[in-house]
Formats: sequence, C-alpha cells, structure tokens
Amino acid sequence: MSSLISVIMTTYNSEKTVDVAIQSILKQTFSEFEFLICDDGSTDSTFKILENYAELDSRIKVIKNKKNLGLTKSLNKLIDLCCGDYIVRQDSDDYSNPERLKYQLDKATLTNCDVVFSRAKTIDTNKLIPGISYFLPYKLVVNFKNPFIHGTLFISSTILKKIKYDENFYFAQDYKLYFDLINKKVKIKKIFNTLYFLNTENNISSKYKFEQKYYANCARSKTTPKEYIPNV
Repeated sequence: MSSLISVIMTTYNSEKTVDVAIQSILKQTFSEFEFLICDDGSTDSTFKILENYAELDSRIKVIKNKKNLGLTKSLNKLIDLCCGDYIVRQDSDDYSNPERLKYQLDKATLTNCDVVFSRAKTIDTNKLIPGISYFLPYKLVVNFKNPFIHGTLFISSTILKKIKYDENFYFAQDYKLYFDLINKKVKIKKIFNTLYFLNTENNISSKYKFEQKYYANCARSKTTPKEYIPNV
C-alpha cells in the first residue's frame, strides 16, 4: 500500500502566485496525496481561487481563518488535520518540481529517515540555495544560520504532530523547528537535487528582515521571544 502524503500550504493575499503553486502539486508524478490549504484571512480573491480548485480536485481541502493568525498558527491548524504518513510544505508563492513528492518519499523510505530536505533555486535569479553551507554538517550550520529551505520540508507526520511549530515564534518558526528536531535526534536526510523553486522577492523573509533576525536570535539563544502583534 502506498504512503499517503499530506501537502500543507498557507495563503494570504496570494492571488497572483497561488495558481502556479497549486498546479505544481497537482502535476506531481506521485498522486497519492491530500492537499490542505489554509487561507489566513485574505482580503483579495485568493480564497475564491482556492474554492474553485477544491471543486475541481477532491484531494484539495480548504479552511479559512476568520482573521489573520500568521504562518505558525495556520500551519499547526493544518498539521492537526493531516491524515498522511508524511507532511510536505509548500509555499503559496513558490513551486515544486513534478518529481518532488516521489523523490523525497523514495529517499525517506530507502534511508529510513524521518525528514528529507532538498536544495532550491530562486525564481528571479536562478541561484542555487543553500550554497556552500549545504555541504557542511547541518548540526554545525544551524548555530549560525538556517541550514534548510523551509518549503522543501518533507517530514514524518507522527514526528511533526508531536513537535509542531513553536507558536511563540511568529517569524523564524522553521528555524526554531530545526533546533527542536536536532535536539530530539530526529534522522534528517539532505539531498542535493533541486526540487523546489523559491520566490525571494517581496516575501516574508525580505519584508520582515528585522523581525526574522530577532526571532532567529531567540531560537539560537533558546529564549522565548516577545509577543508579536501583526499589523494587518
């Protein structure tokens, strides 16, 4: 029996990019998946686009937050709803290689690893990331910078449902998750194939550099960040 994969994605005013992101999952060569999408209080036509896709493909399940909760809480809501053996991240302004799900599932199965990451290319510059740091031990790199691309996360559902994202981290929630995974001695596999294409223009990391830096420092120093009140 094939493993069922749960793909999770959050959206917020993503009407210009969400079509490409969704299509990249629907066109996967591995088809045994459910696609859970949380609209985080969009004020544009994003939710209508999601509803249209859900009517066309029964694998898509859409929920909508009454107000903007942020990425961390929205992801945890989706994680609670997942039925798959593995959970896969997909961002609404990025897209995945058609072989992504199959390749990461095969690697997880063959290497008996709980987490699989890949490299990515930036959409605007075609730059391969992570760069040189990807060749170094991630247990070393994580002390200085984020060692992985969040959108490439492929993880055991059992593990992510236990650990989840730390809701004290409105930003850098992925970085905090990696510390938690490493501390729990979870088996992580890095693969060098490019399976993901990343938007780096006008995204969360570029728009909130100061906040990202602050939360990343909190993750490194093992301190709880101050509450962040989003201005939306």
